[in-house]
Amino acid sequence: MKTIFRSALATIASLALLAPMSAAQAHDAASETIAPVMKQAIPEAPGKNVLIATVTFAPGQASAPHMHKGSVFAYVTQGHIESQVEGSPARTYGPGEAWYEPPGSHHILARNASATEPAQILVFAVAGEHDPIKQPIPH
Repeated sequence: MKTIFRSALATIASLALLAPMSAAQAHDAASETIAPVMKQAIPEAPGKNVLIATVTFAPGQASAPHMHKGSVFAYVTQGHIESQVEGSPARTYGPGEAWYEPPGSHHILARNASATEPAQILVFAVAGEHDPIKQPIPH
């Protein structure tokens, strides 16, 4: 009985933690799903935060070209992601592999390399207090 209660309590706690995040997730079927995990101010860099989020791609799904104001570190947790930062060749990354995007770089390709399996990355981004995690590339 204790195991059932603990399992139910863990499920309820998990849903309660995820509820505030659901509003921040992308709901457009054409775009990837971004789910914030945490945001933390960095005391040694006043005005900056570390943002951690999961980014989930449905089979064959791609992100629109975008940029980040701060440094971005991406780590593949599931599937295979094809990624390209402007000026560098495209590369496919699998589980356990990671890449870095310098501040202001143009991320021109980010897509799930599989047409049948989902893919997910864990993103660590450094951003200003009010900066979005990603933004369109200015024309």
